[in-house]
Amino acid sequence: MNTQSNDVSQSDQLTRRAMLGSVYSGLAAIGLSHLQAAEARGGTPRAYDAHSRHYFPKAERVLQIFCPGAASHIDLWEYKPELTKRHGQPLPGEGNFSSFQGKNGNLMRSPWPFVSCGESGKQISSMLPHMARHVDDIAFIHSMTSKSNTHGPGCIFMNTGHATEGFPSAGAWLSYALGSENENLPAYVAIPDLRGEPPNGKANWSNGFLPARHQGVMLSAQQSIRNLKTPSSVQDAEDEATREFLQELNQRHAIANPGNTDLYARIAAYELAARMQLSAPEVSDLSAESQSTHRTYGTDSTNKYLAGYAKNCLLARRLLERGVRYVNLYCAARASGVDGKLNWDAHKTLKADYERHCPIFDQPTAALLTDLNQRGLLDDTLVLWTTEFGRMPTHQQGTAGRDHNPDGFTCWMMGAGIQGGAVHGTTDDFGRRAIGTPTTVWDFYATVLHLVGLDHERVTYYHNGLNRRITDVHGELIHEILA
Repeated sequence: MNTQSNDVSQSDQLTRRAMLGSVYSGLAAIGLSHLQAAEARGGTPRAYDAHSRHYFPKAERVLQIFCPGAASHIDLWEYKPELTKRHGQPLPGEGNFSSFQGKNGNLMRSPWPFVSCGESGKQISSMLPHMARHVDDIAFIHSMTSKSNTHGPGCIFMNTGHATEGFPSAGAWLSYALGSENENLPAYVAIPDLRGEPPNGKANWSNGFLPARHQGVMLSAQQSIRNLKTPSSVQDAEDEATREFLQELNQRHAIANPGNTDLYARIAAYELAARMQLSAPEVSDLSAESQSTHRTYGTDSTNKYLAGYAKNCLLARRLLERGVRYVNLYCAARASGVDGKLNWDAHKTLKADYERHCPIFDQPTAALLTDLNQRGLLDDTLVLWTTEFGRMPTHQQGTAGRDHNPDGFTCWMMGAGIQGGAVHGTTDDFGRRAIGTPTTVWDFYATVLHLVGLDHERVTYYHNGLNRRITDVHGELIHEILA
Protein backbone atom coordinates (compact mmCIF):
# COMPACT_ATOMS: atom_id res chain seq x y z
CA MET A 1 0.00 0.00 0.00
CA ASN A 2 2.74 2.38 0.99
CA THR A 3 4.84 1.29 -1.96
CA GLN A 4 2.00 2.03 -4.36
CA SER A 5 1.52 5.43 -2.74
CA ASN A 6 5.20 6.24 -3.13
CA ASP A 7 5.16 5.20 -6.80
CA VAL A 8 2.23 7.51 -7.52
CA SER A 9 3.92 10.31 -5.64
CA GLN A 10 7.08 9.95 -7.69
CA SER A 11 5.25 9.81 -11.04
CA ASP A 12 3.20 12.90 -10.22
CA GLN A 13 6.08 14.81 -8.72
CA LEU A 14 6.38 18.37 -10.19
CA THR A 15 9.94 18.99 -11.23
CA ARG A 16 11.39 22.48 -11.31
CA ARG A 17 11.65 22.35 -15.11
CA ALA A 18 8.01 21.28 -15.47
CA MET A 19 6.85 23.97 -13.06
CA LEU A 20 8.65 26.74 -14.98
CA GLY A 21 7.28 25.40 -18.23
CA SER A 22 3.74 25.42 -16.86
CA VAL A 23 4.11 28.96 -15.53
CA TYR A 24 5.39 30.13 -18.91
CA SER A 25 2.44 28.59 -20.72
CA GLY A 26 0.02 29.90 -18.14
CA LEU A 27 1.22 33.49 -18.46
CA ALA A 28 1.03 33.27 -22.24
CA ALA A 29 -2.49 31.92 -21.95
CA ILE A 30 -3.42 34.86 -19.71
CA GLY A 31 -2.08 37.21 -22.38
CA LEU A 32 -4.07 35.46 -25.08
CA SER A 33 -7.18 35.54 -22.91
CA HIS A 34 -6.71 39.29 -22.44
CA LEU A 35 -6.41 39.68 -26.20
CA GLN A 36 -9.61 37.70 -26.74
CA ALA A 37 -11.40 39.68 -24.03
CA ALA A 38 -10.42 42.92 -25.75
CA GLU A 39 -11.82 41.56 -29.00
CA ALA A 40 -15.04 40.57 -27.30
CA ARG A 41 -15.50 44.10 -25.94
CA GLY A 42 -15.05 45.86 -29.22
CA GLY A 43 -14.41 43.54 -32.14
CA THR A 44 -10.69 44.31 -32.29
CA PRO A 45 -8.09 45.17 -29.64
CA ARG A 46 -8.01 48.93 -29.16
CA ALA A 47 -5.39 51.39 -28.02
CA TYR A 48 -7.88 53.76 -26.37
CA ASP A 49 -11.29 52.74 -25.07
CA ALA A 50 -14.18 55.09 -24.35
CA HIS A 51 -12.92 55.73 -20.83
CA SER A 52 -9.33 56.59 -21.71
CA ARG A 53 -9.67 58.90 -24.70
CA HIS A 54 -7.90 62.20 -24.49
CA TYR A 55 -11.10 64.29 -24.75
CA PHE A 56 -14.78 63.69 -24.36
CA PRO A 57 -15.76 62.30 -27.79
CA LYS A 58 -18.43 64.00 -29.86
CA ALA A 59 -18.35 61.28 -32.51
CA GLU A 60 -18.22 57.50 -32.14
CA ARG A 61 -17.92 56.67 -35.83
CA VAL A 62 -16.99 58.31 -39.13
CA LEU A 63 -18.44 58.23 -42.64
CA GLN A 64 -16.06 59.54 -45.30
CA ILE A 65 -17.59 60.18 -48.72
CA PHE A 66 -14.86 60.46 -51.35
CA CYS A 67 -15.33 61.76 -54.92
CA PRO A 68 -12.17 60.71 -56.83
CA GLY A 69 -11.10 62.63 -59.89
CA ALA A 70 -10.81 66.03 -58.18
CA ALA A 71 -14.36 67.37 -57.98
CA SER A 72 -14.41 71.06 -58.88
CA HIS A 73 -14.95 73.37 -55.91
CA ILE A 74 -15.87 76.33 -58.16
CA ASP A 75 -18.54 74.31 -59.97
CA LEU A 76 -20.07 72.67 -56.88
CA TRP A 77 -19.49 74.38 -53.53
CA GLU A 78 -17.75 77.77 -53.72
CA TYR A 79 -19.48 80.57 -55.60
CA LYS A 80 -17.17 83.03 -57.35
CA PRO A 81 -19.15 85.94 -58.88
CA GLU A 82 -15.93 87.52 -60.17
CA LEU A 83 -15.28 84.38 -62.20
CA THR A 84 -18.66 84.81 -63.88
CA LYS A 85 -18.11 88.54 -64.38
CA ARG A 86 -14.69 88.11 -66.01
CA HIS A 87 -15.45 85.03 -68.07
CA GLY A 88 -13.24 84.84 -71.15
CA GLN A 89 -10.53 87.14 -69.76
CA PRO A 90 -6.98 86.04 -68.86
CA LEU A 91 -6.36 84.99 -65.25
CA PRO A 92 -4.66 88.07 -63.70
CA GLY A 93 -0.97 87.45 -63.09
CA GLU A 94 -1.02 83.90 -64.43
CA GLY A 95 -1.87 84.26 -68.10
CA ASN A 96 0.87 81.82 -69.21
CA PHE A 97 0.54 79.39 -66.33
CA SER A 98 1.08 75.69 -67.14
CA SER A 99 -0.64 73.19 -64.87
CA PHE A 100 -0.79 69.40 -64.88
CA GLN A 101 -1.67 68.86 -68.55
CA GLY A 102 -0.11 72.02 -69.97
CA LYS A 103 -1.11 75.60 -70.69
CA ASN A 104 -4.35 77.16 -69.53
CA GLY A 105 -6.68 79.39 -71.49
CA ASN A 106 -8.84 82.22 -70.17
CA LEU A 107 -11.16 82.27 -67.18
CA MET A 108 -14.21 80.05 -67.56
CA ARG A 109 -17.40 80.54 -65.52
CA SER A 110 -19.34 77.59 -64.19
CA PRO A 111 -21.79 76.23 -66.79
CA TRP A 112 -24.56 76.29 -64.17
CA PRO A 113 -25.89 79.05 -61.90
CA PHE A 114 -25.36 78.96 -58.17
CA VAL A 115 -28.42 79.24 -55.90
CA SER A 116 -28.90 80.47 -52.31
CA CYS A 117 -29.88 77.60 -50.02
CA GLY A 118 -31.21 77.19 -46.51
CA GLU A 119 -31.53 79.84 -43.84
CA SER A 120 -27.83 80.62 -44.16
CA GLY A 121 -28.20 81.55 -47.83
CA LYS A 122 -25.09 79.56 -48.67
CA GLN A 123 -24.75 79.35 -52.45
CA ILE A 124 -24.03 76.03 -54.08
CA SER A 125 -24.46 74.75 -57.61
CA SER A 126 -27.98 74.36 -58.97
CA MET A 127 -26.81 70.91 -60.10
CA LEU A 128 -27.15 69.72 -56.47
CA PRO A 129 -30.84 70.35 -55.59
CA HIS A 130 -31.02 67.49 -53.08
CA MET A 131 -27.81 68.43 -51.28
CA ALA A 132 -29.13 72.00 -51.06
CA ARG A 133 -31.42 70.84 -48.23
CA HIS A 134 -28.40 70.12 -46.01
CA VAL A 135 -26.27 73.26 -46.36
CA ASP A 136 -27.30 74.61 -42.94
CA ASP A 137 -25.88 71.46 -41.32
CA ILE A 138 -22.59 71.43 -43.23
CA ALA A 139 -19.34 73.18 -42.30
CA PHE A 140 -17.47 74.04 -45.50
CA ILE A 141 -13.68 74.22 -45.63
CA HIS A 142 -12.88 76.30 -48.72
CA SER A 143 -9.12 76.66 -48.18
CA MET A 144 -7.96 73.05 -48.52
CA THR A 145 -4.61 72.42 -50.22
CA SER A 146 -2.73 69.33 -51.38
CA LYS A 147 0.91 68.37 -51.88
CA SER A 148 0.16 66.59 -55.15
CA ASN A 149 -1.54 67.44 -58.43
CA THR A 150 -1.62 63.80 -59.59
CA HIS A 151 -4.67 61.65 -58.87
CA GLY A 152 -3.03 58.58 -57.35
CA PRO A 153 -0.71 60.37 -54.91
CA GLY A 154 -3.44 62.98 -54.31
CA CYS A 155 -5.95 60.34 -53.23
CA ILE A 156 -3.35 58.65 -51.05
CA PHE A 157 -2.42 61.98 -49.49
CA MET A 158 -6.06 62.83 -48.74
CA ASN A 159 -6.64 59.44 -47.14
CA THR A 160 -3.37 58.88 -45.27
CA GLY A 161 -1.66 62.26 -44.80
CA HIS A 162 1.26 61.06 -46.95
CA ALA A 163 1.65 61.27 -50.73
CA THR A 164 3.39 57.89 -51.02
CA GLU A 165 1.99 54.42 -50.42
CA GLY A 166 2.78 52.41 -47.32
CA PHE A 167 1.11 54.61 -44.71
CA PRO A 168 -2.09 53.83 -42.78
CA SER A 169 -5.33 55.44 -43.88
CA ALA A 170 -7.50 57.44 -41.50
CA GLY A 171 -9.87 54.50 -41.10
CA ALA A 172 -6.98 52.22 -40.16
CA TRP A 173 -5.82 54.73 -37.53
CA LEU A 174 -9.29 54.81 -35.96
CA SER A 175 -9.52 51.03 -36.06
CA TYR A 176 -6.15 50.90 -34.26
CA ALA A 177 -7.16 53.50 -31.70
CA LEU A 178 -10.78 52.57 -31.02
CA GLY A 179 -11.56 49.16 -32.49
CA SER A 180 -15.08 48.24 -33.55
CA GLU A 181 -18.34 48.56 -31.65
CA ASN A 182 -19.51 45.24 -33.13
CA GLU A 183 -17.43 42.10 -32.69
CA ASN A 184 -19.12 40.49 -35.71
CA LEU A 185 -18.22 43.23 -38.20
CA PRO A 186 -14.93 44.91 -39.15
CA ALA A 187 -13.96 48.20 -37.56
CA TYR A 188 -13.19 49.64 -41.00
CA VAL A 189 -15.05 49.08 -44.28
CA ALA A 190 -14.29 50.57 -47.72
CA ILE A 191 -17.12 50.68 -50.27
CA PRO A 192 -15.82 51.18 -53.83
CA ASP A 193 -18.08 52.50 -56.57
CA LEU A 194 -19.86 50.27 -59.09
CA ARG A 195 -17.56 51.81 -61.72
CA GLY A 196 -14.42 50.51 -60.01
CA GLU A 197 -11.80 51.33 -57.40
CA PRO A 198 -10.38 54.87 -56.98
CA PRO A 199 -6.90 55.87 -58.23
CA ASN A 200 -4.24 53.74 -56.49
CA GLY A 201 -6.96 51.29 -55.49
CA LYS A 202 -6.65 49.47 -52.19
CA ALA A 203 -3.78 51.66 -50.99
CA ASN A 204 -6.51 54.18 -50.10
CA TRP A 205 -7.74 51.94 -47.27
CA SER A 206 -4.44 50.28 -46.39
CA ASN A 207 -3.30 49.51 -42.86
CA GLY A 208 0.23 50.56 -43.89
CA PHE A 209 2.60 49.59 -41.07
CA LEU A 210 -0.20 49.11 -38.53
CA PRO A 211 -1.12 45.50 -37.68
CA ALA A 212 -2.92 43.74 -40.53
CA ARG A 213 -6.28 43.60 -38.75
CA HIS A 214 -6.69 47.37 -39.25
CA GLN A 215 -6.83 47.25 -43.05
CA GLY A 216 -10.17 48.27 -44.52
CA VAL A 217 -12.41 45.38 -45.54
CA MET A 218 -13.71 45.96 -49.07
CA LEU A 219 -17.45 45.48 -49.36
CA SER A 220 -20.16 46.84 -51.66
CA ALA A 221 -23.78 46.24 -52.52
CA GLN A 222 -22.67 44.84 -55.86
CA GLN A 223 -19.98 42.53 -54.53
CA SER A 224 -20.16 40.81 -51.18
CA ILE A 225 -17.06 39.64 -49.37
CA ARG A 226 -15.40 36.86 -51.31
CA ASN A 227 -15.20 33.28 -50.03
CA LEU A 228 -17.59 34.03 -47.17
CA LYS A 229 -20.28 31.46 -47.91
CA THR A 230 -19.72 27.90 -46.71
CA PRO A 231 -19.61 25.43 -49.64
CA SER A 232 -22.78 23.35 -49.99
CA SER A 233 -20.72 20.17 -49.65
CA VAL A 234 -19.73 21.09 -46.05
CA GLN A 235 -22.27 20.30 -43.33
CA ASP A 236 -22.90 22.77 -40.49
CA ALA A 237 -21.68 20.39 -37.80
CA GLU A 238 -18.54 19.63 -39.78
CA ASP A 239 -17.88 23.33 -40.30
CA GLU A 240 -18.33 24.11 -36.61
CA ALA A 241 -16.08 21.25 -35.54
CA THR A 242 -13.39 22.38 -37.98
CA ARG A 243 -13.52 25.93 -36.66
CA GLU A 244 -13.26 24.73 -33.05
CA PHE A 245 -10.27 22.56 -33.95
CA LEU A 246 -8.56 25.42 -35.77
CA GLN A 247 -9.22 27.73 -32.83
CA GLU A 248 -7.52 25.26 -30.51
CA LEU A 249 -4.51 24.99 -32.83
CA ASN A 250 -4.33 28.79 -33.12
CA GLN A 251 -4.39 29.20 -29.36
CA ARG A 252 -1.66 26.62 -28.85
CA HIS A 253 0.49 28.31 -31.47
CA ALA A 254 -0.15 31.75 -29.97
CA ILE A 255 0.85 30.50 -26.52
CA ALA A 256 4.07 29.13 -27.97
CA ASN A 257 4.78 32.44 -29.75
CA PRO A 258 3.89 35.26 -27.36
CA GLY A 259 4.23 38.83 -28.59
CA ASN A 260 3.76 37.96 -32.27
CA THR A 261 1.31 40.65 -33.39
CA ASP A 262 1.13 39.31 -36.94
CA LEU A 263 0.01 35.99 -35.54
CA TYR A 264 -2.64 37.64 -33.36
CA ALA A 265 -3.84 39.63 -36.37
CA ARG A 266 -4.15 36.46 -38.44
CA ILE A 267 -6.06 34.68 -35.67
CA ALA A 268 -8.35 37.67 -35.21
CA ALA A 269 -8.95 37.88 -38.96
CA TYR A 270 -9.95 34.22 -39.20
CA GLU A 271 -12.23 34.48 -36.18
CA LEU A 272 -13.85 37.64 -37.56
CA ALA A 273 -14.34 35.91 -40.91
CA ALA A 274 -16.15 33.08 -39.17
CA ARG A 275 -18.45 35.49 -37.32
CA MET A 276 -19.06 37.46 -40.51
CA GLN A 277 -20.52 34.38 -42.16
CA LEU A 278 -23.65 35.26 -40.21
CA SER A 279 -23.38 39.04 -39.83
CA ALA A 280 -22.20 40.16 -43.28
CA PRO A 281 -25.07 38.63 -45.27
CA GLU A 282 -27.55 40.28 -42.89
CA VAL A 283 -26.02 43.76 -43.13
CA SER A 284 -25.76 43.44 -46.92
CA ASP A 285 -29.38 42.39 -47.35
CA LEU A 286 -30.94 45.58 -48.70
CA SER A 287 -34.24 43.80 -49.33
CA ALA A 288 -35.01 44.31 -45.64
CA GLU A 289 -35.42 48.04 -46.33
CA SER A 290 -38.83 49.50 -47.21
CA GLN A 291 -39.79 50.44 -50.76
CA SER A 292 -40.08 54.08 -49.73
CA THR A 293 -36.49 53.98 -48.46
CA HIS A 294 -35.32 52.52 -51.75
CA ARG A 295 -37.16 55.21 -53.70
CA THR A 296 -35.72 57.96 -51.51
CA TYR A 297 -32.17 56.74 -52.08
CA GLY A 298 -32.74 56.04 -55.77
CA THR A 299 -31.85 52.35 -55.80
CA ASP A 300 -34.62 51.81 -58.38
CA SER A 301 -33.18 54.35 -60.83
CA THR A 302 -32.87 53.40 -64.49
CA ASN A 303 -29.40 54.95 -64.33
CA LYS A 304 -27.37 51.92 -63.24
CA TYR A 305 -24.57 54.06 -61.81
CA LEU A 306 -26.99 56.13 -59.74
CA ALA A 307 -28.75 52.97 -58.55
CA GLY A 308 -25.40 51.32 -57.75
CA TYR A 309 -24.15 54.28 -55.72
CA ALA A 310 -27.55 54.56 -54.00
CA LYS A 311 -27.31 50.92 -52.90
CA ASN A 312 -23.84 51.58 -51.53
CA CYS A 313 -25.16 54.61 -49.61
CA LEU A 314 -27.85 52.41 -48.08
CA LEU A 315 -25.25 49.78 -47.22
CA ALA A 316 -23.11 52.49 -45.56
CA ARG A 317 -26.00 53.46 -43.30
CA ARG A 318 -26.60 49.81 -42.32
CA LEU A 319 -22.90 49.39 -41.47
CA LEU A 320 -22.79 52.57 -39.38
CA GLU A 321 -25.90 51.73 -37.37
CA ARG A 322 -24.40 48.30 -36.58
CA GLY A 323 -21.26 49.79 -35.07
CA VAL A 324 -18.68 49.85 -37.85
CA ARG A 325 -16.22 52.51 -36.74
CA TYR A 326 -15.16 53.97 -40.11
CA VAL A 327 -16.83 53.69 -43.51
CA ASN A 328 -15.17 54.92 -46.73
CA LEU A 329 -17.83 55.47 -49.40
CA TYR A 330 -16.62 56.22 -52.94
CA CYS A 331 -18.62 58.01 -55.65
CA ALA A 332 -16.71 57.40 -58.92
CA ALA A 333 -13.59 55.42 -59.78
CA ARG A 334 -10.30 55.60 -61.65
CA ALA A 335 -10.02 57.75 -64.75
CA SER A 336 -10.89 55.99 -67.97
CA GLY A 337 -9.68 56.21 -71.55
CA VAL A 338 -12.74 58.35 -72.23
CA ASP A 339 -11.87 61.43 -70.20
CA GLY A 340 -14.27 62.14 -67.36
CA LYS A 341 -16.41 59.07 -68.02
CA LEU A 342 -15.77 57.24 -64.75
CA ASN A 343 -14.79 60.00 -62.34
CA TRP A 344 -14.78 63.78 -61.74
CA ASP A 345 -11.63 64.44 -63.80
CA ALA A 346 -13.19 66.92 -66.26
CA HIS A 347 -10.25 67.94 -68.45
CA LYS A 348 -12.09 68.26 -71.75
CA THR A 349 -15.86 68.39 -71.35
CA LEU A 350 -16.72 69.78 -67.93
CA LYS A 351 -20.40 70.42 -68.66
CA ALA A 352 -21.18 66.98 -70.08
CA ASP A 353 -19.08 65.21 -67.43
CA TYR A 354 -20.69 66.92 -64.44
CA GLU A 355 -24.17 66.57 -65.85
CA ARG A 356 -23.36 62.87 -65.74
CA HIS A 357 -21.80 62.79 -62.25
CA CYS A 358 -23.87 65.28 -60.23
CA PRO A 359 -27.18 63.38 -60.43
CA ILE A 360 -25.41 60.14 -59.44
CA PHE A 361 -23.97 61.85 -56.36
CA ASP A 362 -26.78 64.22 -55.39
CA GLN A 363 -29.91 62.21 -54.59
CA PRO A 364 -28.33 59.18 -52.86
CA THR A 365 -25.93 61.26 -50.76
CA ALA A 366 -28.67 63.64 -49.61
CA ALA A 367 -30.91 60.66 -48.81
CA LEU A 368 -28.14 59.08 -46.73
CA LEU A 369 -27.63 62.29 -44.73
CA THR A 370 -31.38 62.63 -44.16
CA ASP A 371 -31.64 58.99 -43.11
CA LEU A 372 -28.76 59.30 -40.64
CA ASN A 373 -30.37 62.38 -39.15
CA GLN A 374 -33.84 60.84 -38.82
CA ARG A 375 -32.39 57.79 -37.06
CA GLY A 376 -30.43 59.92 -34.60
CA LEU A 377 -27.13 58.65 -35.96
CA LEU A 378 -25.83 62.12 -36.79
CA ASP A 379 -25.72 62.83 -33.06
CA ASP A 380 -22.59 60.68 -32.80
CA THR A 381 -21.51 60.15 -36.42
CA LEU A 382 -19.08 62.49 -38.16
CA VAL A 383 -19.58 62.82 -41.92
CA LEU A 384 -16.71 63.93 -44.17
CA TRP A 385 -16.81 64.86 -47.85
CA THR A 386 -13.42 64.77 -49.57
CA THR A 387 -11.73 64.83 -52.96
CA GLU A 388 -8.01 64.83 -53.82
CA PHE A 389 -7.72 68.43 -55.10
CA GLY A 390 -9.66 71.06 -57.03
CA ARG A 391 -9.84 72.42 -60.56
CA MET A 392 -8.45 75.50 -62.29
CA PRO A 393 -10.70 78.56 -62.82
CA THR A 394 -9.48 78.70 -66.41
CA HIS A 395 -10.28 76.30 -69.21
CA GLN A 396 -7.58 73.90 -70.24
CA GLN A 397 -6.13 75.22 -73.51
CA GLY A 398 -8.00 73.85 -76.49
CA THR A 399 -10.76 72.27 -74.38
CA ALA A 400 -13.94 73.10 -72.49
CA GLY A 401 -12.66 71.50 -69.29
CA ARG A 402 -10.48 72.38 -66.30
CA ASP A 403 -7.04 71.13 -65.27
CA HIS A 404 -5.85 70.06 -61.81
CA ASN A 405 -5.52 72.61 -59.00
CA PRO A 406 -3.95 71.53 -55.66
CA ASP A 407 -3.61 75.13 -54.41
CA GLY A 408 -7.19 75.64 -53.24
CA PHE A 409 -10.30 73.47 -53.06
CA THR A 410 -13.23 72.47 -50.84
CA CYS A 411 -13.91 69.67 -48.39
CA TRP A 412 -16.65 69.64 -45.73
CA MET A 413 -17.77 68.07 -42.48
CA MET A 414 -21.19 67.45 -40.96
CA GLY A 415 -22.69 65.74 -37.93
CA ALA A 416 -21.31 65.10 -34.46
CA GLY A 417 -19.43 68.07 -33.02
CA ILE A 418 -19.74 70.20 -36.17
CA GLN A 419 -21.21 73.70 -36.29
CA GLY A 420 -23.67 73.59 -39.15
CA GLY A 421 -23.56 76.54 -41.52
CA ALA A 422 -19.95 77.39 -40.65
CA VAL A 423 -17.45 78.34 -43.35
CA HIS A 424 -13.70 78.11 -42.84
CA GLY A 425 -11.24 79.75 -45.24
CA THR A 426 -11.63 80.83 -48.82
CA THR A 427 -9.86 80.98 -52.13
CA ASP A 428 -9.17 84.16 -54.09
CA ASP A 429 -11.79 85.87 -56.28
CA PHE A 430 -11.38 83.24 -58.98
CA GLY A 431 -10.93 80.09 -56.88
CA ARG A 432 -7.31 79.71 -57.94
CA ARG A 433 -5.51 79.68 -54.59
CA ALA A 434 -6.34 79.45 -50.91
CA ILE A 435 -5.73 82.81 -49.29
CA GLY A 436 -4.99 83.71 -45.69
CA THR A 437 -3.85 80.56 -43.91
CA PRO A 438 -4.25 77.53 -46.19
CA THR A 439 -5.80 74.41 -44.64
CA THR A 440 -3.85 71.16 -44.86
CA VAL A 441 -4.85 67.52 -44.81
CA TRP A 442 -3.08 67.34 -41.45
CA ASP A 443 -5.35 70.08 -40.05
CA PHE A 444 -8.33 68.17 -41.42
CA TYR A 445 -7.43 64.92 -39.64
CA ALA A 446 -6.27 66.65 -36.47
CA THR A 447 -9.85 67.93 -36.27
CA VAL A 448 -11.36 64.53 -37.10
CA LEU A 449 -9.36 62.83 -34.34
CA HIS A 450 -10.28 65.59 -31.90
CA LEU A 451 -13.97 64.95 -32.56
CA VAL A 452 -13.62 61.25 -31.75
CA GLY A 453 -11.87 62.18 -28.51
CA LEU A 454 -8.24 61.77 -29.53
CA ASP A 455 -5.24 64.10 -29.56
CA HIS A 456 -3.62 63.63 -32.98
CA GLU A 457 -0.15 64.13 -31.51
CA ARG A 458 -0.66 61.21 -29.12
CA VAL A 459 -2.13 58.66 -31.55
CA THR A 460 1.17 57.19 -32.71
CA TYR A 461 2.76 53.93 -33.79
CA TYR A 462 6.47 53.21 -33.58
CA HIS A 463 7.82 52.31 -37.01
CA ASN A 464 11.36 52.42 -38.43
CA GLY A 465 12.70 54.46 -35.53
CA LEU A 466 9.90 57.04 -35.46
CA ASN A 467 6.61 57.48 -33.66
CA ARG A 468 4.44 57.84 -36.76
CA ARG A 469 1.06 59.55 -36.89
CA ILE A 470 -1.46 60.49 -39.57
CA THR A 471 -0.64 64.20 -39.18
CA ASP A 472 3.12 63.58 -39.59
CA VAL A 473 4.71 66.53 -37.69
CA HIS A 474 1.94 69.00 -38.54
CA GLY A 475 -1.74 69.64 -37.82
CA GLU A 476 -3.81 72.35 -36.16
CA LEU A 477 -7.45 72.13 -35.12
CA ILE A 478 -9.97 73.91 -37.36
CA HIS A 479 -11.73 75.65 -34.47
CA GLU A 480 -14.18 77.65 -36.60
CA ILE A 481 -16.16 74.57 -37.58
CA LEU A 482 -16.45 73.01 -34.11
CA ALA A 483 -19.78 73.24 -32.31
